[in-house]
Formats: sequence, C-alpha cells, structure tokens
Amino acid sequence: MKSVKIEGKPRSGSGKKNTRHLRSEGHVPAVIYGGKETIHFSAPIIDFRTLVYTPEFQIAEISVDGKTYRTIMKDIQFDVVTDALNHIDFLELVEDRQVVATLPLKFTGQPIGVKEGGRLELKIKSLNVRTYPKHLKEAIEVNIDHLELHGNIRVEDVKSEHMEILNSPRVPIASVVTTRALRQAETDALAAATAAKGAKKK
Repeated sequence: MKSVKIEGKPRSGSGKKNTRHLRSEGHVPAVIYGGKETIHFSAPIIDFRTLVYTPEFQIAEISVDGKTYRTIMKDIQFDVVTDALNHIDFLELVEDRQVVATLPLKFTGQPIGVKEGGRLELKIKSLNVRTYPKHLKEAIEVNIDHLELHGNIRVEDVKSEHMEILNSPRVPIASVVTTRALRQAETDALAAATAAKGAKKK
C-alpha cells in the first residue's frame, strides 16, 4: 500500500482570520477525526499535492507534535474562484473499526468483444467500499477477458474479499459497444446476404 508522509503543525485557531493567514503563508488547514481525539493542523500545500492530485488510493501518515496518525483522505475543499486547495479532512484508521473508502478499479485482460471489433467503454473508475483498515488496498482488480460485444460488467459482478461494496449493484462499470465501422460491416454483410438470397430465388 502506497503512503504519503506529511509533517503537520498543530493549530489552535479555527476562525476565518486564522485560516486566511495560514493560506497566505502557503499552508493548508486540515483536521484528523475518527480516533480518540480530533487533531487540527496545517502543512505546506506542496506536501499534499501527491495525495490530492492523483487517482491513486494512498494512506496519509501525518505527524503532528511527535505523534503519527495513519489516515485516509475523506473530504477536500477548493476555493470556488481560484480553485486553490482550501481545507482537507482526514479519517484516522482504527484497526477494529470499519471505514468507508473510495478505491479505484483496475481493469485487466482484453475483452472478447474488443477482439471482435467492439470498443471498450469504462463507466465507473472507482467504487465505495466498507471494510477494516487492514483490508484496504490500492485498487480493486476486475478481469474483463470474458466481456462480449454488447455485454456489461456491473457492480454486482465485482467480488473483493473482506469488502462490502456500497454502490448500486445494477450500475454498469464497463461495457463493449459497437463501433461505426463494425455497424457498417454488419449492414454491408446483411445487404450482401439479402442480395444473394434474391439472386438465388431468380
């Protein structure tokens, strides 16, 4: 499991004036909750970039006042005008307590339908799961070798041990659709078959 180490500084003030001052110095205010205590801290914006601006799922190991907290990112707030990073919420991982996390999907294999001329469409790139911290992983693997033309893989088809998938079960996550070239080939084949049948009757 990939992790990002962040060195945070405790912050006592949580008002707008305090947070504006932190941001003016290039720091992002943040909070850790879910454990025995709630920790308010800040860290340089550059320390959060590899965590925020990536589709990967990572553990954030945050050190504040000499103590390290294993966490996952739960909420991010951006400035509505400048799109600057404004605030981050982290959930502390407690081994005997289940957490809800968003894990990316990793598709493996080559669909049968693509080999037949279809095009793969990925509908969903991640799933929400409930599990214990020890079962968290970087991605949920989904094999798509047997995905046929006009076929779908749905949420209910995904199996991941020790995890409860929270998304609606009937939602498609991947499908193989007909391409324009394949539709034209099918039309041409049908026209040729019809013409041949007509010629045979004559």
